[in-house]
Amino acid sequence: MASPKPLLCSVLALFFAASLVSAQLITNFYDKSCPNALSTIQTAVRSAVSRENRMGASLLRLHFHDCFVNVAIARCCLMTPPTFTGEKTATPNNNSLRGFDVIDSIKAQLEGICPQVVSCADILAVAARDSVVTLGGPTWVVNLGRRDSTTASLDAANNDILAPTLDLSDLTKSFLNKGLTATEMIALSGAHTIGQARCVNFRNRIYSETNIDTSLGTSLKSNCSNTTGDNNISPLDASIPYAFDNFYYKNLLNKKGVLHSDQQLFNGGSADSQITTYSSPRLPPTPRTSQNSSLISTLQW
Repeated sequence: MASPKPLLCSVLALFFAASLVSAQLITNFYDKSCPNALSTIQTAVRSAVSRENRMGASLLRLHFHDCFVNVAIARCCLMTPPTFTGEKTATPNNNSLRGFDVIDSIKAQLEGICPQVVSCADILAVAARDSVVTLGGPTWVVNLGRRDSTTASLDAANNDILAPTLDLSDLTKSFLNKGLTATEMIALSGAHTIGQARCVNFRNRIYSETNIDTSLGTSLKSNCSNTTGDNNISPLDASIPYAFDNFYYKNLLNKKGVLHSDQQLFNGGSADSQITTYSSPRLPPTPRTSQNSSLISTLQW
């Protein structure tokens, strides 16, 4: 059986590599122009996650939202100027995306040692990797040399970023539209082993759906009433919420997916067998043949 960990790595790398289409990214891009760039980012990320464990998931999610709209060019970090409406206020991002202060702080540090050299897009990509590693997940090589966007699209952010209410067929279609397979979609979904979800995004699941573990439903209802508490948060993986592991998949086998879209991956459909494989105990790594290798390939976008 293929190990879940290497496929995850591969998809992570592939997902954040799509900008290679328009620019030749290389791993040593800053070796001469800003040799301390990567160590500066790593130190800042470790410090931020140490102060608040949740920040690791927030930085990973920030990068994913940036990538899923129009590859990794830091569009979601742009403030709204007079000439266009930025993506920060898009429905999936507004009062939801976090970590901008960490990215701003890293950018300020880098500007102090090598002004106007390191792009925010590259900072996001490296911070996402370092966040996963800090929380015990796999590492991968980040190709560098992205350039920051000077424009953004509120409509694209509203239309492209995945809703927590999507069924399996819609999820699969959304990823296919980005050039990603169902296998890569399932690997990427494993990032929900860390992070928190707002009550408004799982209320219907816990009060209206039947394919949910009773104890989980009861626990979530204690922090999410049927009518109030939209912004109350609960962990996506209640088992070990701040460790990057494969408990997300194990939870799905037991009907403990917090979001509707998560439980759709194990609900009698085409994704069931892959979820079962990824829920298995870790085996010795087999690069590019299982969950981690697939995830890393995807996160190189």
